[in-house]
Amino acid sequence: MEPVIYLVDDDEGSRDAMRRALERVGYDVRPFVSGEVALAALEEDDRVDVVVSDVRMPGMDGYELMRRVRALMPKIPFLMVTAYADVEEAVAALQEGADDYLTKPVKMQELRRRVELHLDRRLLSDENRRLRQRLEKSYGFEEIIGHTRVMEELYERMRVVAPAPSTVLIVGESGTGKELVANALHQNSPRADGPFVAVNCGAIPGEILESELFGHERGAFTGAHQRRIGLIETASGGTLFLDEISELSPELQVKLLRVLEDRRVVRVGGSTQIPVDFRLVAATNRSLEEWVRSGRFRQDLYYRLKVVTLSIPPLRHRVDDLPLLVQHFLKHYNEQLGRSVASVHPSVLAAFKRYPWQGNVRELRNLIETLVLFAHSEEIQLEDLPAEYRSTTAPAPPPAEWEPRPMADIEKEAILRTLDFTSGHRARAAQLLGIGLRTLQRKLKEYGEITKNS
Repeated sequence: MEPVIYLVDDDEGSRDAMRRALERVGYDVRPFVSGEVALAALEEDDRVDVVVSDVRMPGMDGYELMRRVRALMPKIPFLMVTAYADVEEAVAALQEGADDYLTKPVKMQELRRRVELHLDRRLLSDENRRLRQRLEKSYGFEEIIGHTRVMEELYERMRVVAPAPSTVLIVGESGTGKELVANALHQNSPRADGPFVAVNCGAIPGEILESELFGHERGAFTGAHQRRIGLIETASGGTLFLDEISELSPELQVKLLRVLEDRRVVRVGGSTQIPVDFRLVAATNRSLEEWVRSGRFRQDLYYRLKVVTLSIPPLRHRVDDLPLLVQHFLKHYNEQLGRSVASVHPSVLAAFKRYPWQGNVRELRNLIETLVLFAHSEEIQLEDLPAEYRSTTAPAPPPAEWEPRPMADIEKEAILRTLDFTSGHRARAAQLLGIGLRTLQRKLKEYGEITKNS
């Protein structure tokens, strides 16, 4: 797609000469007779890469246009054209915030060179920004800590899925690291240089979420003073991560399904279908299967989402990963808080292994941050823990290591262990297992019949 150049000059001869010079090298040039017209066009369609504007124009001059453009798009290169080699005016243009200036009569070769220079600088700046974001976030597989069998199985599925274009549904309890997994998939995909746009569907009020996702046109509703690009459009070329997707209203479920089918989006208050190219990764801590049965989630959207499903185990099912996680968070918060806590006492790890971790890895991370902040020595002791973490009640044992057995036996053991963990609470057990309550009840009835007949 050719770079878009906005060319603003009230002098028709000068404007046409610059337009022809830039179009000759392949730029998409949009000529305007005034700052007012250019600004109105920019508010309607902000696809612009460089603005070249005369300084002295009737009505809105070049300085005012630059201020208004900067308010909308701070990073767009803005080149001023000053008259008659007026050095003072050229200096004033730079002081006002222009990126460069040209003097009339404009040398067309110099105009092309300056525009190309600022396009290259912008591309380099965007690339550096993306690289910094990737380095700062460091969302690679190596940031997902764990070496237990269930985690190794997750890594293997991620390695296969990451380079594929397939839609992914990540399921797991709150705090297990679903966004971390989603970002790792993005960073290890062919779309890694594109944006990673994360949206928590449960954190944004429903009446606002539609505008956030799909964008809106100016005047679409009260307060819509200018057009806004939605997050779906923003994710084009990259990955869109929709966390807590179960919280989408029925109306937004229909609109999202249409986008997934047509790969086009229509802004609120608009009619233009805008092509979008993104990979969708969704996440939920709910049983979407159960929500479909109860009518709270569309079945057709559910099947669109679960092309590939990745299940993240809760922390209590991988307690052998606790030492690794603890050391990882100790190192992180020592660096962040300027502390030097080297380790935790073995009694602390033993207490951690007994604790159920309802908040999962997020809860552990927050606890370690608190412990590091208030530590009195280089080793965290059992008495440093809040009372609830010092409990001596042993939890249900973790799932047994895999061995060749009939699938029905493995399924039965998983269900019975989970029921034991939840003290017989069937609805809670069904949620942990990711199955519907009716499915659980049917399975238990089958086990009862098997016991009677054996």
